[in-house]
Amino acid sequence: MDDDVVQRVFQEGGRDYYQQPSTSSSSSSSILQSLPLHVSFDHGYYLLVKSIQELREKKEGLVTVGIGGPSGSGKTSLAEKVASVIGCNFVSMENYRVGVDDGNDLDSIDFDTLVQNLQDLINGKDTMTPVFDFQEKRRVGSKAIKSFSSGVVIVDGTYALHARLRSVLDIRVAVVGGVHFSLLSKVQYDIGDSCSLDYLIDSIFPLFRKHIEPDLHHAQIRINNSFVSSFREPIYKLKCKSEQSPNGDPSASTFHGKEAMMDNFIEMYLRPPSASEEARINDWIKVRQSGIRYYLSLGDQRIVDRHYIIRPKAEFEVGRMTLGGLLALGYNVVVSYKRASTSVSNGNVSVSLETIDSLGETYMVLRGTNRKTVGAEASRMGICGPWITKSYLEMILETKGVPRINTPPLTSNASSISNQEQLIAAPKPLRITPNLVNRLEDLSQPWTRSPTKSKMEPVLATWHFISSDPPLAGGSVIDPSFRDSLHLAPMPDSYDLDRGLLLAVQAIQAVLENKGLPVIVGIGGPSGSGKTSLARKMANIVGCEVISLESYYKSEQVKDFKYDEFSSLDLRLLSKNIDDIRNFRRTKVPIFDLETGTRSGFKELEVSEDCGVVIFEGVYALHPDIRNSLDLWIAVVGGVHSHLISRVQRDKSRVGCFMSQNEVMTTVFPMFQQHIEPHLVHAHLKIRNDFDPVLSPESSLFVLKSNKQVAYQEILRILDPAKICSSVQNFIDIYFRLPGIPANGQLAESDCIRVRICEGRFALLIREPIREGNFIIQPKVDFDISICTVAGLLNLGYKAVAYIEASAYIYQDGKVSNTITAAYSCNDILVEVDHIQDVSNPYLQIKGVNKEAVAVAGSTLKLDGSYTTKSYLQIIQERLPVLERSSSGIHTQQAARLQELVQLIQSQCNIVMEKQGSSSASESSPSREASPLDGVIEDMQSRIKRLERWHTINTVLWTFLMSAFVGYSLYQRKHK
Repeated sequence: MDDDVVQRVFQEGGRDYYQQPSTSSSSSSSILQSLPLHVSFDHGYYLLVKSIQELREKKEGLVTVGIGGPSGSGKTSLAEKVASVIGCNFVSMENYRVGVDDGNDLDSIDFDTLVQNLQDLINGKDTMTPVFDFQEKRRVGSKAIKSFSSGVVIVDGTYALHARLRSVLDIRVAVVGGVHFSLLSKVQYDIGDSCSLDYLIDSIFPLFRKHIEPDLHHAQIRINNSFVSSFREPIYKLKCKSEQSPNGDPSASTFHGKEAMMDNFIEMYLRPPSASEEARINDWIKVRQSGIRYYLSLGDQRIVDRHYIIRPKAEFEVGRMTLGGLLALGYNVVVSYKRASTSVSNGNVSVSLETIDSLGETYMVLRGTNRKTVGAEASRMGICGPWITKSYLEMILETKGVPRINTPPLTSNASSISNQEQLIAAPKPLRITPNLVNRLEDLSQPWTRSPTKSKMEPVLATWHFISSDPPLAGGSVIDPSFRDSLHLAPMPDSYDLDRGLLLAVQAIQAVLENKGLPVIVGIGGPSGSGKTSLARKMANIVGCEVISLESYYKSEQVKDFKYDEFSSLDLRLLSKNIDDIRNFRRTKVPIFDLETGTRSGFKELEVSEDCGVVIFEGVYALHPDIRNSLDLWIAVVGGVHSHLISRVQRDKSRVGCFMSQNEVMTTVFPMFQQHIEPHLVHAHLKIRNDFDPVLSPESSLFVLKSNKQVAYQEILRILDPAKICSSVQNFIDIYFRLPGIPANGQLAESDCIRVRICEGRFALLIREPIREGNFIIQPKVDFDISICTVAGLLNLGYKAVAYIEASAYIYQDGKVSNTITAAYSCNDILVEVDHIQDVSNPYLQIKGVNKEAVAVAGSTLKLDGSYTTKSYLQIIQERLPVLERSSSGIHTQQAARLQELVQLIQSQCNIVMEKQGSSSASESSPSREASPLDGVIEDMQSRIKRLERWHTINTVLWTFLMSAFVGYSLYQRKHK
């Protein structure tokens, strides 16, 4: 479908279409009939980038893009993400207001100026776009846009697909969903089924059906954004009274030379019509007014962890009519207050003085996206509390004497217990269903207004506890034995990653409140599902320790490729560590070195109030022998794990063979169904990770590649010589392709599944990059797979068609990751020098998540003009004679070597599966007879061991030489 959408963009739409004479076959109805079903936000982003690139190649001049949709749907987020990749001019319709009306009113938009600006750019003329100031409520100036500064212009706004603009747009994109749908879902849940969805839309968004929705049907790419509020990038706050600061004025004492910003807000909270007088503030809607702009957020979505207030990015702008519509539906303004703010920022942390009129107090608030940075800034300022963790709403309610409902009551009655036991006794498999066909109930509604979930849910679910030993009636004090018998009741539904992250943190807090320290969490799921990512996000919010079960590998099991076996874990040491944590004893957690395949040491861990939560994550974290010692069980499925299943299904369909998800999973992930999935269904919290490593803009890694020779001392110039670390990785990349896939005569990497063998482990490399200019924009996610997964691909008919053998020298500030994929922070730069077999010159790659930082590093190394965006597979194929280049692979030079590797994979997998399926009786039986393949296996293993020993010696010598060189450089610098 992707190719069809891209073709439709420059064949059936755009301003060229409107310039053609109208015919009976080119009516608006025919355009609507040719539109595809709506796609996800990530998929839409990928389609839009590809469409812009192809259209830019096939036509001369400027490419114009319009992104329209209701407020809160995610238009601006999409435009910003595309602009960060393409590097285009961005025009917001917010600056084309001509008055202070609602803003969603068509009369308040200056279409004439906007159309003229676009026509100037299309005709190759420079233009001046207006700048609107919302505080002064008027147009305050203009901004120049050069006609050839970029080949692409994106127009973002509610009416970006209006009929007056469509004639000057090449690509039209409609975005619906996001918090726009969340508000509809919330309101319908609050008021019940007494009103239809159309009535709610007309009440809350009165202009949507009449003026906005009709334009969205003219989009070539339709995006349904399922985003709700997310704690993936939360805001951390520290708050105290202003007199606690040694200097009351942050603009004078905190960030010298920084300009102070002053804002005045009116904040109000709306209670649902059916809510009681008691303050269940999670059910309220918050509206913040700033000048002529209104911002809405659903409930008091925040987490308090020790001194920190943690909030998601959950606000979105609405019109004044939305507030009036909510009041007309029966919502009541319960609390309203004014907040005057004076703030300064250094880019990482902002410090504000906020005065609340209803409280008559001034507070100092520190905000930032990094918990440690916010805490460090507070220490630097000499502020040590007392910290205030209550919201202004809670403080105002306390002054009014209104009780607030906090933690939900314990569920200890017999009926609730029996219901929960039924849920545990008859669990359902947890799977990610491919989004191939929309739900029938969703198809009954127009795509522009049908929420992604057909069943309306409360904004936040609540946790309950169950116990087989209920407390004695009339008892005023809870018996400690009863507290120990409390267990979380499993959530009956599964949740997406954003909602699951919030529920996971809330579950930890519920356990802390009801059972106290420590809280031990287990996160289980298949490889690549997102366990580690979720654990790190939880640790960033809660501030706790994360321990990977890979630390408990046994050396002898790892050397035999038994990563997926439960017996590969040192269960005795793991049980001792958990028991020590449970009883507040200091314990030693192992450290496993995957490079050497041995345990390299231990680190001490002690539970305290500052670190009272410990998270264990791993494939077998929810195994009965482990989970029974834990407080919270979390299962994660989907992610890259589901991506491989979908990829196999797609390849099979291309050759005319349909395979169900279950058939693919049984073959490719046999260990999952037999030994992992049965444990996940018992989890307290089940999370579906819809992350797609190819489509998601969140996983973009910017890469510059060059074969220009660069000296080691030059690399030191872009890295910190005092912190530089190096590593050597020897790997073999095998390309698997399904015979029969249509090709243009040459082997394409996009038609292959790429598997890397590195340090005795297998990993799936997700490489379907976007190439833009000199940059390769690729996913930064690779994930470990078992040898049985590779053998499963072979059993499904995939053929090994090519391989690349290489050594990579990796340089990075700080510790270089032992795994195949290194971790990247915002400004981290990783330099990789790849020595490829049969290629004379090494290739240098600069990688990072910050495009500008990567570009600066390349310029510093004087690589400009030498970049290539070709893959290593392309580079090797170009070196072959023309007759040896084919879509079926590189046979003449690599056939024998590939055959050896395939035989090694298949035979080793057979051994693993035999041992997995054997019982204790079979373990005591005589060993099997040696097969003819055993000699091949032993020979291959000995060759691999010799190669590893040679590279170990090489690494030691290389490290010694580089250390000596760095020391000599520092010595010379010091003397100079």
